[in-house]
Amino acid sequence: MSRAVEETNRAMLRARDAMDRAYARPLDIPTLAKIAHVSEAHFIRTFRATFGETPHRYLQRRRVERAMYLLLHTGQDVTEVCTAVGFGSLGTFSRTFRQIVGESPTDYRRRRTAPVAPVPSCFTKAWTRPSSFG
Repeated sequence: MSRAVEETNRAMLRARDAMDRAYARPLDIPTLAKIAHVSEAHFIRTFRATFGETPHRYLQRRRVERAMYLLLHTGQDVTEVCTAVGFGSLGTFSRTFRQIVGESPTDYRRRRTAPVAPVPSCFTKAWTRPSSFG
């Protein structure tokens, strides 16, 4: 690998690491390009070539991944989760979440946190009875 390619990869990793750390803050291409020490157009092209997706899509995916966690592990409502992960609009958050996950944030939470059906009492009694095979 040439020195230039290594430097480019490091620059893109710096920008991606910044997105991973500050995903909930407003991040724009000029800021990320400065972190990578390249022009905005070069940053977008090189980021996509390096990671297989645009910087904007990567940031959206990271935000949705964090939102998935918050939806399952906190009592925050969907609007609170939306703002906590950096989306400025509930509509944009819901549309992006559905595109990436395949269902709405509300459906995602409901399907994964549904109460477990209790074991029917006939099975419970069978398991708690002393065995006659002793």
